[in-house]
Formats: sequence, structure tokens, C-alpha cells
Amino acid sequence: MKKILVANRGEIALRVMRTARRMGIQTVAVYSEADRAAPHVRFADEAVCIGPPPSAQSYLRAEKILEAARRTGADAIHPGYGFLSENAGFARQVKEAGLIFIGPSPESIEMMGSKLAAKEAAKRFGVPMVPGIEEAITDIETAKAIGRRVGYPILIKASAGGGGKGMRVVEREEDLQEQMERAVSEAISAFGDGSVFIEKYVTSPRHVEVQIMADTHGNVVYLFERECSVQRRHQKVVEEAPCVIVTPEIRRAMGEAAVRVARACNYTGAGTVEFLMDADRNFYFLEMNTRLQVEHPVTEFITGLDLVECQIRVARGEPLPFRQEDLSIHGHAIELRVCAEDPLNNFLPSTGTLTRYRLPQGEHIRVDGGYEEGMEVPIFYDPLLAKLVVWGHTRAEAIQRMKEAIDQYEVEGVATTLPFGRFVMEHPAFVEGHFDTGFIAKYYTAEALREKHAAAASVAARLALRLHLEHKRLLTALPERESLWGERYE
Repeated sequence: MKKILVANRGEIALRVMRTARRMGIQTVAVYSEADRAAPHVRFADEAVCIGPPPSAQSYLRAEKILEAARRTGADAIHPGYGFLSENAGFARQVKEAGLIFIGPSPESIEMMGSKLAAKEAAKRFGVPMVPGIEEAITDIETAKAIGRRVGYPILIKASAGGGGKGMRVVEREEDLQEQMERAVSEAISAFGDGSVFIEKYVTSPRHVEVQIMADTHGNVVYLFERECSVQRRHQKVVEEAPCVIVTPEIRRAMGEAAVRVARACNYTGAGTVEFLMDADRNFYFLEMNTRLQVEHPVTEFITGLDLVECQIRVARGEPLPFRQEDLSIHGHAIELRVCAEDPLNNFLPSTGTLTRYRLPQGEHIRVDGGYEEGMEVPIFYDPLLAKLVVWGHTRAEAIQRMKEAIDQYEVEGVATTLPFGRFVMEHPAFVEGHFDTGFIAKYYTAEALREKHAAAASVAARLALRLHLEHKRLLTALPERESLWGERYE
């Protein structure tokens, strides 16, 4: 493998390219017209424009990406995450073109990409499942019968869904028909597939996921868990590793269950098995993401591994250089997704020019970013500016380091999730580890953030006034008085 084309943009493209360069592998960037001056384009050894700004005309066009690989002589493609990373058809086209796809097989992507197929495979391997059904339904009477059997509240989920689309929580039977129709309609619109399934809605759940790595020689290991419960609109905002409530016994059980899921679909490469954990710490299979996760840096911090390097080596046919017993957890890591979203306005996207953009620096602070000062944040893509990641010997130390890093991060021109990140780090529920996926609904409001800002501004103003008065006192000219020799001085 001598040259990798990275079929992505922004921070993940740069992150993959940095590891490839360290390994002595050349890189090719692809970019839309909106990203012509982006850092990932300048960092790569070569770059190819693949179309207009809309992703449907550029980053989602498999034929343009494959043509760019052919033109530049790339022999492998890394899909990053998002865009075509979990598209089985694209993975198949890459292989048919005689290139290496740095990811799992098309068959594994297909199986785990369907929630129904994934649940069926996981169930065969004895992985705990949320009570419900594993087959698609459309009949409302059948849905009512299932609701009565598993008990309300229930969750309707699109089989091909993701990111919260095609998902509805139903509290009572009277609302079932309307919510099911909405879920099916949204699933068809978002994924072209209206199949849904029903399962028991786990109240007060925590979202805990396990990172796995598998090679082509039959070796599969788990790289411990990540806590991803702080979410808005079913999308993660804060992630950490390890999970504060997971015991060594639960960790092993979850890890071994994740390995069984990977074996169920003959998985290779990096993948993540996601679980829901209830208030009694029972865990249930949710889904498998057949790609590198946005939050993978927290796992890298606590294990000391470079997951992209592992991906590349596995794609080259190399065996994993470590066994399960070689792995252990070191310290604690936290990641905040710094998105161009306004936490004071329901996290709506915020576009504009980064008139000031200065990153925090320091020991155990890592920023995976794709923007620079002066760049415009476009409307065409995910609003993620960067991932702010910190490490500490303990969770308390990591939280403190995150607060300090947030304070150092300077952004002007767009609203970001940095103030929300500070809110989370200071909230007693997060600090004490007593939270679930309802954290934002339970504790966060724009008014609460404004009050915190006002309080901080008041403290700052009082401190500034005190310092001003103190400086004024020290700098006041001495009064005139006579010297011992009868002379006057000032």
C-alpha cells in the first residue's frame, strides 16, 4: 500500500492523512469546490476536485472518487466516517476496481447496516437483546399486539435508520398509529426504506459502546468501552472512556458480546458495537457501526493505540500485533464535539466566517480539526468544526483539563457548542456520573446557560473593578509633604 485516497473531508480526512504520512504512505485528497482551500487539501500529496459543494454532487459520487483514485494511482481508499463509509455498494465498487477498501467487507456492511439483520445475527450469537421483535412490520394491529406484550413505552425504529431519523417513542397505545405512520414516512424519505421494528423503550438508558478491532487471520479484540450518553437529537455531543459506572465484570461481558457480534458477520477492521444500559446495568445490543467512529480519539488516549494505523495494517493483511490480554486502560479521556451550532437557539447550525479561531494547547490536549482562522463554515456539510479531546490520570483530572481547554479555545464569527461543553463539565450530574441519554432534556435549557454566562460575567466584572481600584491606589501620586531639610517634594 503506497498511496491512500481519503474519500472524505475536514478533520477526519486530515486525521487519516497524518497517520498515513507517518507510516510513509502518500495521500490523495478529494474536495468539492467549497473545500478548495481547506487544510486537508493542502496537507495531501495530491488533490482532485470532484464536483460542486453539495455532497450529492461530490463526496457522495462514487464514480468520481474512483476516477480520482485511477488518475492519481492510489491503491487504497479510506472512507473516514459519514458520506460513503457505510455504503456496501461503494465498498464493492472499490474492490471491483482492484483497490483496497480500508474497512470491512461489503457483506459485513450490508448485514450490520440493516438493524433487523444485525439483531438477528447478534441474537444467534447469544448477545443480549431489548425485548421486542426482530422482523419488519407495517400492520398496526400487529404493532398493538407487540406493544401490549412488551409493555409501554415502546420504540419504533427504522430498520435502515440512523441519526435519530425514523425513530419514535410511543408512550400509550392511542398514539401508536400516528407515530408509526410518521416513522415509516420519515424512514422512506431519509433512507428509501420504510421497514420498521418495535422494541421496548428502555427508560433512563445510558449509551455505552465497545470498540473492536479484527484482522483477516481470525483475531478479534475489544478495546474497551466509551460512554456516549450526552446527546441532542439522538446525536452525540460529549463522549468519554471508560464509562464511569461499568465494572470490570460488566466490561468483560460487554467486550466479549461485542466480539461475538463481530464474529457473527465475519468482521475485519475497526468497528463499534453499541449497547443500551438500563438503570440496573443490564446491557442490550443496539447496533454496529461498520467504520471508524467520530469519538475514536478517547479510545486511542486510554489504550495508546493509533486506530487508523491498525485499520491500515489490517487492510494490508497484517495480523493484529496484540492480544486481548495485552490491552489495559490507562487514565480517562473526554471528547467534546465542537460544532458550529448555537446552544442558545436549540443547537441550530451557525454559518459564517471564522474571524478568530485559536486552538487550545497543552499537555494531554488534542484537537482534531479541519478549519482555520478566516475560513467560511459552509451550509453544505455537518457542522463539526473540531473534536476537543483531553486525557487525565483520573476522570476528575480529565474534567478539569477539559474546562481549561474550553476556556483557551477562541472562536468568533459563528456560535459553537463550547459553552454547552462547559455547562456539561460543571453540572453535578455529569461530575458525579449520574446521568443518561436524557441529560439535555432533564438539565439543560438556553436560560440555564444564559444564567451561567451572566454569573460568570458578573464575577469577571467585580474582579476587574477590584483590580482597577487596587491599581489606582498603587499608582496614585504621593501627597506633597516637607522633607527633613525643609524642602518640598512630590
